[in-house]
Amino acid sequence: MDWHLLGLSFITVFLAELGDKSQLAAIALSGSNSKYPKAVFLGTIAALILASLIGVIVGEGTAQVLPARLAKAIAAFGFAILAIRLLWFNDESEETPQ
Repeated sequence: MDWHLLGLSFITVFLAELGDKSQLAAIALSGSNSKYPKAVFLGTIAALILASLIGVIVGEGTAQVLPARLAKAIAAFGFAILAIRLLWFNDESEETPQ
């Protein structure tokens, strides 16, 4: 096992998930007078593990089909499109009325 890769993956996911909407949902569920905070914890952990497993499987399959450079270019293009949509095509009707 590559311990460096394991540690790097852990740190990256841990830092990326801090303050994420899934963490806020877990806080809301456990803070809403829940009698079973352990169930909320285990459910949250199971969901994160499953989401990570799906990501690893899809990533491995993509790596077998596409060259790394092409996959990075597609990801960069996708993020650029999302950024342009968010910055320039923001629908004014989505704002809350005052």
